[in-house]
Amino acid sequence: MSIHVQSTVNHRLLSCLVVTLALGGALQAQTRTAVQRPKVSAAAQQCLDCHTQSTPSIVAQWRGSAHAGKSVDCYSCHRAADNDPATFDHYGQRIAVIVTPNYCGRCHQAETAQFEKSRHANAAQFIGSLDNMLGEIVEGGPAAANGCRQCHGSEVQYRSEGKFDPATWPNSGIGRVNPDGSKGSCAACHGRHAFSSAQARQPENCGKCHMGPDHPQAEIYAESKHGIQFRANIAKMNLASKSWVVGKDYSAAPTCATCHMSATPTQKVTHDVGDRISFTLRPVISVKLENWASRRDGMKDVCSSCHATGWVDNFYTQYEGTIDLYNEKFAKPAEAIMDALSASKKLTPTPFDEKIEWTYYELWHHEGRRARMGTAMMGPDYTQWHGFYEVAKHFYTEFLPEAEHLMPGIARDVLKSDYHTWTEGLSPQQIEQQLEFYRKRYQQPPK
Repeated sequence: MSIHVQSTVNHRLLSCLVVTLALGGALQAQTRTAVQRPKVSAAAQQCLDCHTQSTPSIVAQWRGSAHAGKSVDCYSCHRAADNDPATFDHYGQRIAVIVTPNYCGRCHQAETAQFEKSRHANAAQFIGSLDNMLGEIVEGGPAAANGCRQCHGSEVQYRSEGKFDPATWPNSGIGRVNPDGSKGSCAACHGRHAFSSAQARQPENCGKCHMGPDHPQAEIYAESKHGIQFRANIAKMNLASKSWVVGKDYSAAPTCATCHMSATPTQKVTHDVGDRISFTLRPVISVKLENWASRRDGMKDVCSSCHATGWVDNFYTQYEGTIDLYNEKFAKPAEAIMDALSASKKLTPTPFDEKIEWTYYELWHHEGRRARMGTAMMGPDYTQWHGFYEVAKHFYTEFLPEAEHLMPGIARDVLKSDYHTWTEGLSPQQIEQQLEFYRKRYQQPPK
């Protein structure tokens, strides 16, 4: 037999062997699936018999879930509570359409209690805020229903027999107010009906809400070294592991969950996302939260899984110094000016009917938040060009001139501060220093 013929025979034999092994593996997988098919109650089997045809994707998601592996079935979660007003008779069973935190708490008591005390659970409190006034009145109700409330949550109104007010449902906002009185939606992070921990650990999961001009955490994370490391090493992140302790089960990169929720060698997992946040960066002026020092220690502990103590301490020095700069140089003077304009009746009581109110709102709500959040999450471009540059440009060229027009002299008083002495003009030495820098950098001959 020639070498060529022998090679061809060997190749065919190898191909047959590969196919045989593949078929054998597939049969074994089918056998395992059959053996591991979850045991369900008679009531749940009734659900599956129907929904396998009517909503097959939901059933497929559930079959691949940890719930199915533990025989937690459809009826386990949707079985109506006695005091839940939003239930209906569904083929002989009393069913709740919305699986609220009260329902999840039947098994997940600790997680539910942690979530209930979090800022997430109270996210629908924005309903009385300027943000909501913009959505509901300035923009229009449907804009708020399909925008603001899909992240913050709506007050779900139940009509009867499985029917909801379409202005309030569907909604999976993190702070949704449910008909049974509970707040929040576990599915906002874990997703119906797979309820995946791996999904909740992905940064995109948080990015559904934490993105955009006023809170661009998703974009900042993507810019940061943390986000770059995650994308480069996602296959090493062990996202589906039951235990997910940084430094033990994975080490390639942190995600949002790593820093704000997940376990470290010395901290347990928490469903209160604010447990490790020491400053609130949302309002006009950033303030330290209650028990801020212990909160900061919790976050420092996460950082120390990857970074040396000196690195972590110096980062916090930089971060807190930047927050102080924003507060003292821009936020406090701007707030004082707006208070003075209101007290002098230079502004009407109606928000957003004067240009300076829009300028001021974006100064702190958009640009100021970007500057502060960019610093907190190590996104240099969001700290600088999307943040402090925008703050400074609009503070000096729009906000102060508009305030001066309404109340002459008010801007001059602000500019007397040492923070703003540069507006009086740079010295000849400072100007020459700047020019010399650019001449050297771009190799321009002196004039």
